[in-house]
Amino acid sequence: EVQLAESGGGSVQAGGSLKLSCAASGFTFDDHAIGWYRQAPGKEREGVSCIAISGGKTYYADSVKGRFTISRDNAKNTVYLQMNNLKPEDTAVYYCAAKTGDYSRLHYIYPYWGQGTQVTVSS
Repeated sequence: EVQLAESGGGSVQAGGSLKLSCAASGFTFDDHAIGWYRQAPGKEREGVSCIAISGGKTYYADSVKGRFTISRDNAKNTVYLQMNNLKPEDTAVYYCAAKTGDYSRLHYIYPYWGQGTQVTVSS
């Protein structure tokens, strides 16, 4: 059974940091690109960051460039999202998603999704 499990969310004040983890099981992790997406209440799901199979290519949304860092450890079947200098507008449920081949910014391309982890940033 394919499973993606996000963890590391929580409540922080603006300027704080969180590190999200996405632990994968049930599929060949190093054949899959991983994307992080977020969805705030009343808003569409937004692509945050993606990482290629090898980890050598990454994507960041303009809104998080310079503040978020994505990485992966294929030996642990885990992808991380280090989030620094958090802002209230980063408040959302964060999801990780997996697909074979190269990553995509389009969330509907990803067949596998986790349940999400809540990130709340207060001003």
